[in-house]
Amino acid sequence: MTSTTGGPRPTSLDPAIAARLKRDADGLVPAVAQQYDTGEVLMLGWMDDEALHRTLTTGRCTYWSRSRQEYWVKGDTSGHYQWVKSVALDCDADTLLVRVDQVGAACHTGDRTCFDADVLLRDDVSGTPASDQ
Repeated sequence: MTSTTGGPRPTSLDPAIAARLKRDADGLVPAVAQQYDTGEVLMLGWMDDEALHRTLTTGRCTYWSRSRQEYWVKGDTSGHYQWVKSVALDCDADTLLVRVDQVGAACHTGDRTCFDADVLLRDDVSGTPASDQ
């Protein structure tokens, strides 16, 4: 991410945290949002250092929109807020797990989660994998 002047965007992220992050070529880290009390996986967003800083300090999830090239705070336009309960870095320091209290839909389609519309494999109630039926 660069500023309009072409230089790096300023960030207030704790330097100790910033030094640990492994970012992609665009300076982003995937952030998995999970409902804190049920474990339901809600969505995947992207954060740069500034988005992570804002998430850690405001208690609301802030993401970097790759398509719009701007920050967005979940719920500002939709009313479907994500209130941050915890943020964890995985063992490789290349993915964030943001445990949230989701208010309303997490998916831009209006679904509760981004992962319930196109299930590729599901175990049935008896425990038999769908591929064995």
